[in-house]
Amino acid sequence: MTPSAVIQVKPGIGDVIWHLPFIRAIAAVSPGGRVTFLVPPTSGAKELLAAEPGVAGTIYFDHGGSELRRSINMLRLAALLRRSRFHAIWILDRTIRPALAARLAGIAERVGLGLGPQQLFITNAGIDHSHFHDHPIDWLRALMLAMKVPLSSTEPALPLPREMLAAVGERFKPHARPWIVLGLGASHPDKDWSDAQWGEFLAGLRTPGTVFLIGGSANMGRAQNLLARGAGGTVNACDLKLAEAAALLNHADLFVGPSSGPMTLAAAGATEAFGLFGSTPVLNYSKYIHAIEPPGGQSADGMRRISPAQVLERVAPYLTREKARQ
Repeated sequence: MTPSAVIQVKPGIGDVIWHLPFIRAIAAVSPGGRVTFLVPPTSGAKELLAAEPGVAGTIYFDHGGSELRRSINMLRLAALLRRSRFHAIWILDRTIRPALAARLAGIAERVGLGLGPQQLFITNAGIDHSHFHDHPIDWLRALMLAMKVPLSSTEPALPLPREMLAAVGERFKPHARPWIVLGLGASHPDKDWSDAQWGEFLAGLRTPGTVFLIGGSANMGRAQNLLARGAGGTVNACDLKLAEAAALLNHADLFVGPSSGPMTLAAAGATEAFGLFGSTPVLNYSKYIHAIEPPGGQSADGMRRISPAQVLERVAPYLTREKARQ
């Protein structure tokens, strides 16, 4: 059976999540109903997709860096693709280098968006150039339509290993419900809330349940500082590994935080996720994402213009709710 692959170059955790429905759709029309997923290592995809039935395996490759480094990485990618002997590859971005690497590797079927010079290195017609400035999610919707690949939903519905879900649920079982998870940190400072804003938000938060702070080891100190300010009933969960954090977000009743990886993981676990979209476009692929935008719209200083009072007002009806569980 000739294997197929899907490649995406975006480095974030959230990028893996919103790509997942498209990966699933491509896998469904591929030999054996599975694909190999190629992605940068910063995405955490090996952990996140360990239980995804449509992904036969995840291979990491390096993509970024200086122009010289990018060229070297492209040649390494071409060698990797040649060794893997894929018959078909889907390139889920308009970038040129993965398409050129696939051509150099001799992959017979190279499916891509074809926006700009990438068109020279793919074998399908691509999507209409009118989509050039669309959001990447809309690029992929257009690609599925053009390739006649059924896309039943854009909800990620991330499956996680049962033992992981059980272990995290048991660890925090003594804590009162509802569980409200706050996501500290973002991929860029312009997408993040300040400690002062988080402190004011926590001071105004009234819930009979438990508040968890997540954000990985990079935000451990921030979480400790917020706890030191007297945020009672709050748990510093920044020590959780990526898959464990995904499990906590799956168990959670509510998420609040910037548009970031944790927000997408919450939505992928069918948890109501209130995302702060201060400087980036609103994501509309999931019914669980509820956008909170600054007055006057997104801008470089948009996160500073989203006040804690505004967010508290939006989430107030959810602070005593527990989500339905199967």
